[in-house]
Amino acid sequence: MRIICLNGWGGTLAEPLLAYLGAAAPDVLCLQEVVHTPATDAVWLTYRDGDHVLPQRANLFRDVSSVLPHHTATFCPAARGVLWDGPASVPSYWGLATFVRADLAVIGQAQGFVHKAFSPDGYGDHPRSRTAHAVRIHDFERGEPVTIAHMHGLRDLRGKMDTPERLAQARRLAGLAAAVAAPGDRLVVCGDFNVQPGSATFAVLGELGLRDLVTGRGFSGTRSSHYRKPGAFADYMLVNDAVDVRGFDVVAAPEVSDHRPLLLEI
Repeated sequence: MRIICLNGWGGTLAEPLLAYLGAAAPDVLCLQEVVHTPATDAVWLTYRDGDHVLPQRANLFRDVSSVLPHHTATFCPAARGVLWDGPASVPSYWGLATFVRADLAVIGQAQGFVHKAFSPDGYGDHPRSRTAHAVRIHDFERGEPVTIAHMHGLRDLRGKMDTPERLAQARRLAGLAAAVAAPGDRLVVCGDFNVQPGSATFAVLGELGLRDLVTGRGFSGTRSSHYRKPGAFADYMLVNDAVDVRGFDVVAAPEVSDHRPLLLEI
């Protein structure tokens, strides 16, 4: 089974992103920063937050679904805010999505918020609402289940330091994963955690028997050349001892986001 975890950067690099995902065809894709705008057929819209202006693929959820036509797609909204089509505002959902190959059986799942709650009337003040999704899948090849959970961790304008909110977020993620997994399950927890490698987040997840593959295998960061701020880490992939890791990579090329894809083979 091949699992990819990636922050899609709102589809800013949509063409290489869609080409990569279509060619990689993972069995499970955990994708964060997904834009879903059913109110428009526009291809591109613009995100504006003060001086921060970024092109957004208006229907990234639909576009990724089109290059993974044999997957079941689940979109988990964190907020409904506004994107811009020139001077016109367009209501748009923002969140994360999980894509599971359709011939795999999803035998359990849960969606929940790790920070705040759904924001229906705008993206809200920073740090904004964040959600997580966990799926329990029956792996027919192995004849046993695997539980996979991912989140997009809160963004604090002060940086990636530990805060009470981030500790609470880690506990909620751990609780969500534990609620979906059965005792003895293979367990994978991943996402853009928005924390540094030494974060207390990993102690919390360690209580579930999880260990991080990014730092554990000596990778020096998870950001691409499109990220020009200090701090090369954001994304992590953790597994428990029941997971037989056949391969793991922080994919450097092609560049499809300001984050690098995390590719796990089990």
